[in-house]
Parts: sequence; structure tokens; C-alpha cells
Amino acid sequence: MIHVMLGLLFWGFFLFVFLCILLWAFAYPNESSSKDDILLVPNLSQPSFISELKMAKLAPYALVITVMCCYWATFAASDTLKYKDPKQPINVRIKDLLNRMTLEEKIGQMIQIDRSVASADVMQKYFIGSILSGGGSVPAKQASPEMWINMVNGFQNGSLASRLGIPMIYGIDAVHGNNNVYKATIFPHNVGLGVTREPELIKKIGAATALEVRATGINYAFAPCIAVCRDPRWGRCFESYSEDPAIVRQMTELIPGLQGDIPTNSRKGVPFVGGKEKVVACAKHFVGDGGTTKGINENNTVISPHGLFSIHMPAYYDSVLKGVATIMISYSSVNGVKMHGDHQLVTNFLKNTVKFRGFVISDWQGIDRLTDPPHANYTWSILQSVEAGLDMVMVPYNYTEFIDGLSYLVKNNFIPMTRIDDAVKRILRVKFVMGLFENPLADLSMVKHLGSHEHRELAREAVRKSLVLLKNGKTGTEPVLPLSKKSRKILVSGTHADDIGNQCGGWTIEWHGQSGNITVGTTILSAIKNTVDPTTEVVYQENPTPEYIKSNNFSYAIVVTGEYPYSETVGDNLNLTIPEPGPTTIRNVCGAVKCVVVLITGRPVVIEPYVSNMDALVAAWLPGSEGQGVADVLYGDYGFTGKLARTWFKTVDQLPMNVGDPHYDPLYPFGFGITTEPASNNSDFENKKTNMNMRGVLEGIKVIGFI
Repeated sequence: MIHVMLGLLFWGFFLFVFLCILLWAFAYPNESSSKDDILLVPNLSQPSFISELKMAKLAPYALVITVMCCYWATFAASDTLKYKDPKQPINVRIKDLLNRMTLEEKIGQMIQIDRSVASADVMQKYFIGSILSGGGSVPAKQASPEMWINMVNGFQNGSLASRLGIPMIYGIDAVHGNNNVYKATIFPHNVGLGVTREPELIKKIGAATALEVRATGINYAFAPCIAVCRDPRWGRCFESYSEDPAIVRQMTELIPGLQGDIPTNSRKGVPFVGGKEKVVACAKHFVGDGGTTKGINENNTVISPHGLFSIHMPAYYDSVLKGVATIMISYSSVNGVKMHGDHQLVTNFLKNTVKFRGFVISDWQGIDRLTDPPHANYTWSILQSVEAGLDMVMVPYNYTEFIDGLSYLVKNNFIPMTRIDDAVKRILRVKFVMGLFENPLADLSMVKHLGSHEHRELAREAVRKSLVLLKNGKTGTEPVLPLSKKSRKILVSGTHADDIGNQCGGWTIEWHGQSGNITVGTTILSAIKNTVDPTTEVVYQENPTPEYIKSNNFSYAIVVTGEYPYSETVGDNLNLTIPEPGPTTIRNVCGAVKCVVVLITGRPVVIEPYVSNMDALVAAWLPGSEGQGVADVLYGDYGFTGKLARTWFKTVDQLPMNVGDPHYDPLYPFGFGITTEPASNNSDFENKKTNMNMRGVLEGIKVIGFI
């Protein structure tokens, strides 16, 4: 608005000067210069003096005309720039801006491109609506938050320089913290968070994640994943909270954590984002992605309408009611119809029946996969996806091809302008709701939140509550856990004991994750060393021989092993066995000394052959950067409280097997978890063991609409 007023003052001044010149010309018609013109004392008989009197009388009229013109210009400007006025109702702003936009500008808003092909010039020239960082797509290796902010603001300045100055929105896969960013707090993956059954904890994690995402100048998180994983062979099962839709529904509290609490008087389905400390959330992947045949990623979910709407759909109802701003479509199909082209579910159900008013976004190259092979007929894929109801397309590279294709389809009446307008309205609604027009540039003051002590303590709490104690003592009458902090010498072994990358899993720094020292955090080995008494000698051998173990007379051993990082299709696994040398390490260590096995996995895996050799077994899932939370519970500073949020099978031949199935015969049933109390004196091992309260609990959780 200040730019408008300065412009009006500038042009008003020149208008006044122009009117004065016109009036002067009117007062001096066809006069030529004479000597009298330069006399210091006017000659009253000269026509020039009479003209000066006329000019003096007309000057106030010039001023009045100028003021009236400026007032009219101000009124007209305020009327024509309603979309820039935050005092105007959002629907008024949307309508005003939409009416100004060309087809090219509208199509640009429907595009999301990867940062690797973005630039300020591209944003300005093609009116691009959104940018994303795909997995591992960063401004530089170990980039600081300031580097992220400078990159995002550079792109944003390009958008603001476009004809209408529509700001872009920047998205990132912040699925367990701001996990693409070095030094960010990495929270446990959803497979562990579902174990907690604590919606308030999940909400706090959402709020912390929002701050850490904002710390890098980003305002859009592709989270939460609300898939209901029904088969652990699926490579994305670790992104799912549970096999039970009731638990997944509870975990949608991440949305108000990310976006803020929706006002009580809000209209159903209208998105809400509560200011500069919050981000746009994205419920994904709509719908049925967790129910594909054999758990194969991007496969077909064969299911009855009752099963679809009672198992896979309920969490979307809750997400919409909580004001989720965006929903991402699944690569998968439902009964043979690919979701990226499913008009019935996307438009008729989600938009028209559930009344979702945010925008629907594709997955990465999601529309390309409508054909086999992908991208075989891109114009047809654009037609099918946009007609199905997709509003924004994660292109992410070939944006000019998308622009040409969609322009052709609209200009030749294959896609009506009303469909384009609906998509753009939804995108603009989210941008207006989040205050993007008023605050388009990133705030450097948020940098302090990245990897803060407060957030790491929250992650540590989440780790403690996500652990499930599956076995404690070979007989059940002589528990091994909690462990003694004060012992002569202990052994720590396994490929995952001193590896922050393995501990965090997929979607950490890189798309598939990576083993090694990839970010800042506390490994489980370091946590153990931090926890035990200073007199206790801690020995680490990744895969020791039985002879070495027996010759060292260890008090006990902790084996930390499991799956290596993966994501999506790379993680699909029909066998679900622990990769070597994990099984060998378990056999060698547990055959020679009292042992506790800590499993780092994204799902239940085959462990029945080894359980009898273990003295204690802990499912730690993918705990993230704060391994200290594992040691907190192993050594009794806190008790075990977690209960399985998914069934632990005996053999893969049983799969899929979920609670309530007729053939249900698990190794550890849904809801199982041995509970322990904190040790009153955890340096006294014998007293601690006898005073410990241990019990196994199978929770009676109602499964909604089970088939």
C-alpha cells in the first residue's frame, strides 16, 4: 500500500505542475516578450499584468482539481488492488487477483518445480507457483540455515518481480523433523510415534518441526503421512503410524502442530495456517497407499468400498476438519484406477463431499505414471490429472512442457477455464490464509530454532516413549532390564550401535537416507557411554567372535542391529530378514554372554529364529538423532511404556496379517509391550531387578470397520 501512496504523490505533483502550465498558457494567449516583461515594477496598463491576475485567481482551481484527481486515483487504486489489501476478505482478494490473471499466469501457479531448475528469472518469466526440495536437493552439502534462507529469498524475489507479484510457496519433505537439513533435530519416524499413542506429544513434534522448517526459510511441509500400512513388506511402512486407523486418526494432531489450532468458528474444509511460526501441512498419500497387494509400492489396492472408507479414509476426514491446507495424491491405484486420474475420489468425494477447500497436489512426477511406460503421452496425462481434480503438479523438471500441454488443452476446450480457475483459487486461498502476501520473505530471526536444545529434548522424550520391550529375561521371572549402570566391563556390538545414519533411517539428509555420520546427533553407543558409571568400561566391537567375548568376561552385552536406510520402492521387501552381519552378531554375542538386543528397523522383521537366544529384546524402530532416549530407558531412568501399533508376525507367509484377521497368529500381538517402572537405584543391579514391576499388556483397541 505504501508503494501505491508514494506513486500517487509522485504523479499528483506532476499533475499539479501540468495543470499550472495549461492555465498559464490560457492566461497568456499569443503573447510575445517585451521589455516590460522584465520590469521590476509592473506596468498596470500592460496585458501581461492582467494575465497574472487571471493566473492568481485560477491557481486555487488547479490545486482543487489536482486534489480531486489524486483522491479519485487513490480510491481507484484501492479498488483495483484489493488482493494486496490484508483488510479485505480472503474471497474478495482471491476474486480480484484471479480476474487480473492471464492464462499463462494461472497455469504457472499450478506448477511446482525442483530447486535445481529454479531461478529468479524462471520464477518471474513463467509465474511459477511453488518450488520444492526433493530428497537430498540442497543448496550445498551441510548448508547452514542462512544459506537455505538466502536461496529461498532469491527465488521469492523473482516471483515478487513478476507482473502481479504473486509469491511462491516452498515445500520440503519434513517427515520426521526438517530431515533434509544438516543439524536439524531428527525425530523418530512415524512407525515409532504410533507406539506412543500420545496425540499431544505428536502435536508438540509438529510445532517443533514447523519452527525448524521456518528456520530455513521454508513454509510448506509434506507431512503428515497418514497411510494405514496393512503389510510391513511395503517400503514406506515406517512412514505409517499404525495398522489401526484409530491410531492413525489420533496422530493427525501433527497437523495443528504444524499449522496451528483452527479457530472454533472456521468453516469446514477451509485451510488454516496460524502465522509466521507455522507452516502449510500436507496429508498424504490419498488414498489407500498402505493397502497395496503384497505391500508393493505404487501398486494396486484391491478393496471393498466399506474397507476403503473405514480403514484408509477416516484420517482424511480428521485432517480436513483440522484445517489441513493441502493433500497429496498417491502413486497407487484403487481397484485398478490410478489415484492421479481418479475423478470420483479426488473431486466428487474429497472436494465435493468432504468439502476440502485447500489444494490437491500430485506426488513427484505422479502424473507421468498415469501411462506405462511413464511419460509416454504427457498431454493425455495432464488432461487426466487436471480433470481428476489435481490443482498443483509436482512436475518437477519439465515445466515448459507442462505449460505448453496445459495451454493447448485449455485453448482447445479440452479442459474448461472453470477447472483452471478452481485450481488457482485453491492455491491462492492457501497463500492468502498463510499470510504469504504480507510476509513473503524468510525471517532470519528463526534460525535459532534449528536443532535447538529444547527440540532435541522433545525428540529424546519421543524416543523413550516409542520403545517397545518385547522380551525381558529368558524365563520371565528374572528380568534383565533395566541394566546396571555400574559394572566392571560391558560389550556393545552391532552395525547400528555407532551409526547416526542407520539410526535415523530413510528420508534423512538424502532421499533414501545413508549410513554413517551424516548429521549431528547422539548414537546409541555414545548414549550408553554417557549413562553408565564412570568406572564401567565400555568396549565396542561391531561383530565380535564368540572366543573374544568369552575371553573378556563381560558383565553383559548390548547388540544394536537392524535394517539399513531405505525409502519408497527401494524398501519393498518380500523376505523381511535382518541383513547380515546382524543375525551372526546376535548368535555370537547372545550365545556367549547375557545380552540385550535393540532392533533398529522401520517395521516388524523376522526374529523368531533368534528370540530364544536373547535375554531381552527391544524394538527401537528408527529413533532419529537422539539416541540418548534409548539409554534413558535401558538403564532405568525411565520405564518402558510403548505398546505395539502393528502386529509382529512369525513368518512372512502369514502376511498380510492384521489384528482381527481370521488367521491371526502373531509372534507378538498388536498392543503388546512389557511395561517397567523406573529403577529406584539403578546402580544396584540386584535390588533393582527384584523391585521392578513388569507386565505384558495386550490393549483392547477397537479397529474401525475392519474387513
